[in-house]
Amino acid sequence: MTANPILAEVMRGGRAESVHRGALCVAGSDGKVLAETGNIDRSVFPRSAVKSIQALAMFRSGAVDKFDLDDEMLALACASHRGEPAHIAGVKRFLAAIGLGTGDLECGAHPPTDPATRDALRAVGEAPSPIYNTCSGKHAGMLAVAKALGASTKGYVQPDHPVQQLVRQCLESVTGAALCEERCGTDGCSIPTWAIPLKALATGFARMATGEGLSAADAAAAGRLVDASTSHPYLVSGTGKIDTDLMAAFGGRLMLKGGAEGVYCGAVRDPDLGFALKIDDGNMQAAELVAASLIEAIAKPDARAKTALAERTLVKNRNWRGVEVGELRPTDAARPVL
Repeated sequence: MTANPILAEVMRGGRAESVHRGALCVAGSDGKVLAETGNIDRSVFPRSAVKSIQALAMFRSGAVDKFDLDDEMLALACASHRGEPAHIAGVKRFLAAIGLGTGDLECGAHPPTDPATRDALRAVGEAPSPIYNTCSGKHAGMLAVAKALGASTKGYVQPDHPVQQLVRQCLESVTGAALCEERCGTDGCSIPTWAIPLKALATGFARMATGEGLSAADAAAAGRLVDASTSHPYLVSGTGKIDTDLMAAFGGRLMLKGGAEGVYCGAVRDPDLGFALKIDDGNMQAAELVAASLIEAIAKPDARAKTALAERTLVKNRNWRGVEVGELRPTDAARPVL
């Protein structure tokens, strides 16, 4: 198998010290590939990058109307939040709206990824609960689906549960990929994660942004999810994170979501297109750099967006004395021309 091209390189002393290979795809809602680098047909686990597509299950099940879920709740269902106070308050409000609590979450507990919140919990001797899990908003959404379907809220993370069966159907219909058990794993938050080709992911995100290629009901739901995420970018990630900062800078034109092990997916409005990328070695710093470089190349950023991108498309490396010793930079392969 031919190796994927180098998308990012770590420079030191004028030489490449490390390299990060990967693949990326830009596509329209009709599945037409507009730009590609590397093997875009190989299936990858998108992990948390597809939360907005998974969240369509809240609409298909009737949960959004049944529980009168607002846009902040929808944004949290699409989020990998940092556990900051606003995130926790929002998820608690979400759970209260569906008549459940933290104890119903099956995502597992871990400390907040936000350092300040983590330190505050430690200072008062409070152990992290599942609500601090970066995926607790998505899990609140899945619990809402279970209740709307009249299914048990116990075991909703299992592949054969009606919630996960509906989520699978959403992924298949939006991306056009046929999912199979041979390419299914378990995500960090315990739900199934399905391996999907980058080309299908890019196409799916173009459909989420435009509604083209979706049923009328799914198109309306996708539009509301994208609008909710881009209108509340802080809830989707948090302070200082690339998803939050770039969506805010693009003012509703950009949907961006990362997934573990070097994945980023998203969509741009005007021009209408979707994109997906995977860094082969799973390096998230390289994935962020390549995502920003790709967006800069394809999204026609205005002055505000260009400023935000400039901070993400070149990373200066400094030693413990603060001396600049090198940089992480994208290669030309990370900046396709449409």
